[in-house]
Amino acid sequence: MTSPGSVALLENAANRIADMSRADLQIMLRRAALLLRNSGSIAFDDDVEEALRDLSGDFGKTRNDTVRFIVREWMEKNTYLPVHELDEDGDVDGSA
Repeated sequence: MTSPGSVALLENAANRIADMSRADLQIMLRRAALLLRNSGSIAFDDDVEEALRDLSGDFGKTRNDTVRFIVREWMEKNTYLPVHELDEDGDVDGSA
């Protein structure tokens, strides 16, 4: 079930709710819930997914948070986003 198709089915069901069977409504609502649940996910190749799982475990973050972190870091490094400035009163390792 594609997203535009799902939207049309849901709108049609809403327009004729009295004519819909309980079973049909349950199926449509479950499909809509699955679409919403999976809408923010990006599918990668198996090797990338495995690396993301490993990194997520190392970072103690969810897969989606790890993807957000990687994309933000890449965008900052390549000057698509401003770099976070360090706190002047923060502790740093090394010497200047």
